[in-house]
Amino acid sequence: MKKLIFATSNAGKMKEVRSILADTGYEILSMKEAGIQVEVEEDGATFEENALIKARAVHEISHTLVLADDSGLEIDHLGKEPGVHSSRYMGEDTSYEIKNARILERLDGVPKEQRTARFVCAIAAVFEDGRCVTVREAMEGYIGYEPQGENGFGYDPIFYLDLDGPSNAQISMEEKNRVSHRGKALRAMKKGLV
Repeated sequence: MKKLIFATSNAGKMKEVRSILADTGYEILSMKEAGIQVEVEEDGATFEENALIKARAVHEISHTLVLADDSGLEIDHLGKEPGVHSSRYMGEDTSYEIKNARILERLDGVPKEQRTARFVCAIAAVFEDGRCVTVREAMEGYIGYEPQGENGFGYDPIFYLDLDGPSNAQISMEEKNRVSHRGKALRAMKKGLV
């Protein structure tokens, strides 16, 4: 079976990746499972650039098919922050509980119609022959008024597809994979893999 390395060490992300790419005919490995340890400085100006930086760095070591993503949250009222800095927002080791609380604090008093936001995901593939492909998808929604739910990770507890509905952390993994930015991007990328 051919191998596909997804350039992440995030267990939640790997679960989502494996669920969507299960029927591609590839053995899907995380960097750790592939025995690859590399520090990658994500200094691109866009989600696509950062995904390519990661994919190329792992491909240089593995010489196999590598997928990498860069994703983040864009909040319109905050000038699309945290954007490409989503994982490093307020510092590398700051918990998402603290990050989410800070975002809610910054949006205090902002009405529903101005709380628009989106999760963006760019996925880059570097194939065995060095050819590169990127896809980008988004999930539109709103920032809620308080964190809700235990199913998601990151900014999921404060992100709502509809402010009258559940948060991203309250929906099932199956539903999230169906509507999420990463799910959409993985399905778009999958077409080029099978």
